[in-house]
Amino acid sequence: MKVPFGDLKLHYQQYKTEIDQAVSRVLHSGHFILGPELEAFEKEFAALHGQGHAIGCASGTEAIYLALAACDVGPGDNVIVVAHTAVPTISAISMTGAMPVFVDIDTETYVMDVKQIEDLITLRTKAIVPVHLYGQMVDMESLLKIAAKHKLSVIEDVAQATGATYRNVIAGTLGDFGAFSFYPSKNIGAFGDGGAVFSKSKEKAQKLSMLRNYGQSKRYHHNVIGINSRFDEIQAAIMQCRLPYLKEWNERRKQIADRYTKGLANLSGLVKTPFTHPDNDHVFHLYVIQIEEREELQSYLSDKGIQALIHYPIPAHLQEAYSYLGYRKGTLPVTEHITKRILSLPMYPELSDEQIDFVINTIQNFFSERKTGLSSIKDAEIKTVMHSNSVAVTR
Repeated sequence: MKVPFGDLKLHYQQYKTEIDQAVSRVLHSGHFILGPELEAFEKEFAALHGQGHAIGCASGTEAIYLALAACDVGPGDNVIVVAHTAVPTISAISMTGAMPVFVDIDTETYVMDVKQIEDLITLRTKAIVPVHLYGQMVDMESLLKIAAKHKLSVIEDVAQATGATYRNVIAGTLGDFGAFSFYPSKNIGAFGDGGAVFSKSKEKAQKLSMLRNYGQSKRYHHNVIGINSRFDEIQAAIMQCRLPYLKEWNERRKQIADRYTKGLANLSGLVKTPFTHPDNDHVFHLYVIQIEEREELQSYLSDKGIQALIHYPIPAHLQEAYSYLGYRKGTLPVTEHITKRILSLPMYPELSDEQIDFVINTIQNFFSERKTGLSSIKDAEIKTVMHSNSVAVTR
């Protein structure tokens, strides 16, 4: 049985008619940039998140950048963020000219350890970017108290947590801005790059709208320095027909996660399954286990036709591109410990129960075979020692 990490082709085939119709509608309209499809999607996406405004943009990376820019973050400023995230989060900070300052992660949830934030705040600190990683949210109540105390902007990185909640409040609506990615493999993705920024403020949304379109308030009137970061009409049309399925897809992800967790329960001590904080509704963009023999298991699964990936093997503070920041091994102990042991199992809504059980059984077999192999080696060592002793006595 083959179990890919994801299957976007299968996903398209299941919704082919709706998607083809959406694309055809745009092609026949002749309107491809900043048109009615994007306007309609922005309204629908904003409605999903309650009272507020959504501004579509070209990617999740630029969604973070635009939000930071709207908060006037720039050269000379510091932005607190985790190193255990996809590097695009850090890239967005660098795009503003600000400096990322890394905080360690929680040992259980793998997201920002909020208790360590205040120790990193200086007069140069301008913002905090909590990353809601793998589908689980940061402790936002504590974070927002710290931000308010020090007058810091908060930009939520919601790339992996669209639809997740913290104490029944949806991700992306608690900070000053929520930055979303619609990369194809996300919980809700486009068929190409795309992103959006959510804000409760009409004024901030208007600034975002200008920033994503060369800083224009209207054609040829450039009020601020902006960039080209526009979410095209084809992707917006596709997202319109996909948005109604988000809750259903997230529920399926939670079902898959529950099946994995129950199936791997007898391996407690060998495999650490994901922990969901009681305050959170985890939507499992990824199902990440922790295991000492990561490379061995990954290779074993691959041999059996199962694709498992690592998110992320090298934390940002140890990447060559960020060596100028001066971080060294040992700076973020929890991050460095976990990134040597985490492994992501296949996770996507179309994954069948049979495939999930095959993954579970294969992991169980991995440990069973290793146990048998170790026992055989131990028996052989005992026999060798006994034989040596026997020879010695005979002599």
